[in-house]
Amino acid sequence: MERTDVVAMVASLGDRPVDEVSERIDSIQLAWLMHQVEQRYGVEIELDDGQFARMSTVSGAVEVLREAIRTVPDV
Repeated sequence: MERTDVVAMVASLGDRPVDEVSERIDSIQLAWLMHQVEQRYGVEIELDDGQFARMSTVSGAVEVLREAIRTVPDV
């Protein structure tokens, strides 16, 4: 999971160019991002409130998703 992956998935909401994605992630973008990750990797990711709180930025989302995907078997 790279920053470019997260930015591309967020950009796909509303079909925007990746250079229009800001560092901040709102709740709708976060829900979309989680859906996209689960679809792409064929997994269900369980996050706690602390992890969700860290995902308010693209950088935070990259960190949390890297951690979460590493803990999912067969990914």
